[in-house]
Amino acid sequence: MTDLPAPVERELDAHDAFASADDGYELTTTVFDTIVTADEAEGKRDGRFTAIVRLPTLDAAVAGESVAPVVEDGWFETLERRLQDVFTVAHTSTHEEPAIDRAGDEVTVSLEYTAWDAGEGVEDAKALIEFVEGTYAQGIIPGYEYRGEAATLLENAQNRGQQAANGDGRSGGMPM
Repeated sequence: MTDLPAPVERELDAHDAFASADDGYELTTTVFDTIVTADEAEGKRDGRFTAIVRLPTLDAAVAGESVAPVVEDGWFETLERRLQDVFTVAHTSTHEEPAIDRAGDEVTVSLEYTAWDAGEGVEDAKALIEFVEGTYAQGIIPGYEYRGEAATLLENAQNRGQQAANGDGRSGGMPM
C-alpha cells in the first residue's frame, strides 16, 4: 500500500464506500476499477488526491459485434467533453484538468485535486468517481447488447426503474 497522509488514510479507512487495496483505496459503490491515492500537499491542506477510473471502450463493452470506428470515436469524444465538467460535483476548486486517455480496449480517467480537509477530499473522490460512472452510463448507445460493467449498469438502472414503478420497491403495483 502507498503511504498516505495520516488524515486522508483515517478518512478513507472510516468511509464505508472505500476499501483498502495494494496501491491505494478502491471505491466499492461503482462497477468500474478505481483507485484513490493521496500525497502530502503544500501548506495547511490535508492532501493532494488522485482518483483513477478505468472504463471499457464502447467496442469492448459491446457483446458479439464490433462497433464501427466512427461510432467509437464519436462516443469517446462525447465522453471527453462531458467529463470536462466533472469537478462541478466537488468541494475543491484546486484541481487539474481531467486526463482522459484511450488505449486499446480501456479508457483511463485521472482526476487530480487538492483538499484543505481530508474528509471533504474523500467525499470529493467518491462524488468524482460516481460522476464518471454516471457519465459513462449516459453514453451507452441503444441498439447494442452489452457485457461486463456496461451490462451491469444497464441492469442496475432497469432494476431501479422497476422498483420505482412498484412504488417502494415491493412488487404489487402502485401504492394506494
